[in-house]
Amino acid sequence: MTLPAQILVTFDFTSGATFGYGFTLDDDKYGLLNTGTLSANSTPEPTVDLTPNVRSINIRRGRNIMRDTYEAGTCTVRVYDSDGSWNPQNVNSIYYPFLTPLRKLRVSATVSGVDYYLFSGYTTDYKYSYDQAENVGYVDITCSDAFRLMQQATVTTVASATAGQDTGTRIGKILDQVSWPTSMRSIDTGGTSTLCQVDPGTSRTSLDALKNCEFSEQGAFYIDQEGTANFLSRTNVIKKAGDTPIEFDQTTGIPYTNLVFAFDDKLIINSAGMTIIGGTQQIAEDAASIAKYFSHQLNESNLVAQTNADALNIAQIYVATRAETTIRIDSMSVDLLDTDVPTATMLALDYFSNLKITNVQPDGSTIVKTLQAQGLDWNITPNSMKVTVTTLEPIVEGFILDSAISGIIDTNILAY
Repeated sequence: MTLPAQILVTFDFTSGATFGYGFTLDDDKYGLLNTGTLSANSTPEPTVDLTPNVRSINIRRGRNIMRDTYEAGTCTVRVYDSDGSWNPQNVNSIYYPFLTPLRKLRVSATVSGVDYYLFSGYTTDYKYSYDQAENVGYVDITCSDAFRLMQQATVTTVASATAGQDTGTRIGKILDQVSWPTSMRSIDTGGTSTLCQVDPGTSRTSLDALKNCEFSEQGAFYIDQEGTANFLSRTNVIKKAGDTPIEFDQTTGIPYTNLVFAFDDKLIINSAGMTIIGGTQQIAEDAASIAKYFSHQLNESNLVAQTNADALNIAQIYVATRAETTIRIDSMSVDLLDTDVPTATMLALDYFSNLKITNVQPDGSTIVKTLQAQGLDWNITPNSMKVTVTTLEPIVEGFILDSAISGIIDTNILAY
């Protein structure tokens, strides 16, 4: 069966965080100066096309809805190895001894000449196995996105992290501290962002430092499919909810299966205590929610925000966004082999894509939810291509003018 997109899996032997293609003499695309990547070792090819031998691809990226945070994206690629070239222990392999951890792997899909990346990350494990007769070898290459690198890098004092910087600028300083490539950043700075204190100079992972800024801003910091570190300010996270949604339904929209409903109290927060470094705890509560659902409390401390007033703003908007619950749609699955599914639309989905999901219940009633994509799990084989989309209400809310969903007076909240 032919897949609706041309899949490409590349393995990059070069060192460093930056993704690229090897410099290839006489090649029209990768033989151009300032385009191809010069290899840092003596492997036969800096970048190898694994696609002909790939048997399955499993990609998992997204927000942990219980922990309310983005987690490291992962990818496992199973490769058929007819001659032992991809066995890390095979001293006769042309790739020996270059099959090491933290090499670069990318998965992309091409439709109508347009490339869509599904994952860009770094190898963490090679698991070699054989069939029952031990005649055929397979290697499962497991990868993680850049969150893993940031979790491994410890920072103390962050250079030039002075008081009064907005959270985007501070995130840039932290990325500078761990030498994260400037070409792999998309960072919101300025605007109405929360301001930061001087860096505390404590020992912590760079990922913890980055997430402190993210939470203090009530923004979003994540790694996208191309491997780029993204930071959206609170203002731009809120604005995302105003984008035109993609329609999914059982008749005229994009078809789906395995809709997962939930109606519980798991995501309710109606009491929040926020404390900045050196500050006093600031508490916000929703009395009506507490009376209805009992107390659901969250406390966060050592926030890098500058003032107690900032801490109170964080507590208030956090509670305002999460004090109520409703019927949720936690996920849905889409089969790209279905001819009614627009392949390019599904490949272009990423965090904050708005989705309008319509579902007809057995009694004939209809549930309509406008949500945001906050997770994408891809499962691809030579004969199948499916994605499970994790969906959530906006992670922070605000009033959006002229929006039929987020611009309702006395319903939608005013953000700070």
